[in-house]
Amino acid sequence: MALYKIITPWTVKFALNFWPPLWGAGIKIIYISDDFRLVKTRLKLRWWNKNANRTQYGGSIFSMTDPVYALMLMGVLKEKYFIWDKEADIDFIAPGKTDLYADFILTEETISCIRRETNQGKKAFPEFIVHVVDEEGKLVSRIRRVLYVRKKPEFRDTAAK
Repeated sequence: MALYKIITPWTVKFALNFWPPLWGAGIKIIYISDDFRLVKTRLKLRWWNKNANRTQYGGSIFSMTDPVYALMLMGVLKEKYFIWDKEADIDFIAPGKTDLYADFILTEETISCIRRETNQGKKAFPEFIVHVVDEEGKLVSRIRRVLYVRKKPEFRDTAAK
């Protein structure tokens, strides 16, 4: 059985919530929709992930967005694509003094655009903006993530060339 057939939202959520880099940082996947198009995460404020100012450690804030979009696209596009994180940057807006939250959304428009761009083997570099908010919904950071997506050779549309 191919690996992509057994990767369900539940198995991804379970695996990530016990994966040491996320678990140790206090990051939890709260929700993954059945179609992989919506993910909700939480970064718990704990004594071991506070910085010198007693607020959320910036590396943990950044980590809560990795590798979410790549895994979401893998869940949607399945085994037909190479999907990697390509680049990312973070804009710290305010200190994280509470637990923090982030929602990740994949729209049908984004998925269609990726499929269209990569159908004949070209690379796509979709860009996503993640807003990390505190318990009151106030913006703490804005993270930009760019992915590398390319259709695997055996699945490319060669007839359209």
